[in-house]
This record gives sequence, structure tokens and C-alpha cells, in this order.
Amino acid sequence: MMMATNLVVYFSVSGTTKHAAETIAKLTGADIAELTPVEPYSREYDEVVARGQQEKDSKARPAVEPLSVNPNAYQTIYVGFPTWWGQPPMVIQTFFETSALKGKRIIPFTTSVTSTIADSWPMLQQLSQSAQATLEPGLTANSTTTIRQFIQ
Repeated sequence: MMMATNLVVYFSVSGTTKHAAETIAKLTGADIAELTPVEPYSREYDEVVARGQQEKDSKARPAVEPLSVNPNAYQTIYVGFPTWWGQPPMVIQTFFETSALKGKRIIPFTTSVTSTIADSWPMLQQLSQSAQATLEPGLTANSTTTIRQFIQ
């Protein structure tokens, strides 16, 4: 069996980003892995907001569980997340800083009611540059139609 060359890594609290990640994996034939914080986020919206704000303000790097796959085995990695305060959640920074991404193609996708992938771009550029990875154009993955059009 040939291994997939693409990997979808995603962080999702509400399930919206998970749905987008599963759609991308299905359309691209990619493997998929969830980025899971060691300390899970609450299911209560207000608690998620408070924790996310605190992590952002303190520049925290929440610890994450080991991925179910080794990102080093892939050429292209789709990285998915909800946009919080115009940027990726801090757990995405943990992923970039703790994974061997040198030479990888990073294709970001976000889910957000109010933000687009453009809002996260400055931080994604910084993270990709530090990881010595190539940042490719990404998408705001709020609908299956948008995802399909982007993948095609």
C-alpha cells in the first residue's frame, strides 16, 4: 500500500474545523491527524474564549498529545484551525515549533464566521519561516463548496 504524501493536521473545539479537515482529507486522499491539547478545552463557549484569550495574551504554548502519524513522513501538510482574535490559536504555534516541518509545503485552512485566512497570514508566515517550511496559499474553509473549489 502506498503511503499518502499529504497530511491534514487540524485543531477543532466545536467540530467545525474537524468537518473541514475531513472534507479536505477525503478530496485529496490525505491522511488525517487531530492536534489534541494535553489539557482539553471546555465545551462551554465562554470558557473556551477565556482560555484562548489568556493563552494568546501570555503567548502560551499549550502542550499537545503526540500525533497519530509522523509529519516528517509527508511532503504537504494542510494545517487547519479556527481563527481566534484574527490569528491561529496558540496550539497551532505549538505544532509548528515542535514538529519537524523543514522543507514541507504548508497549506493552511481556517474556519471562522468573521475572519478569513488573510487575517492569520502574518503569523503563519512567521511560523513557516521559523520552521523552514514553504507556506502555500490557503483558504477559509467554511463550506464544502469552497473547499472543493480550492482543491480543484
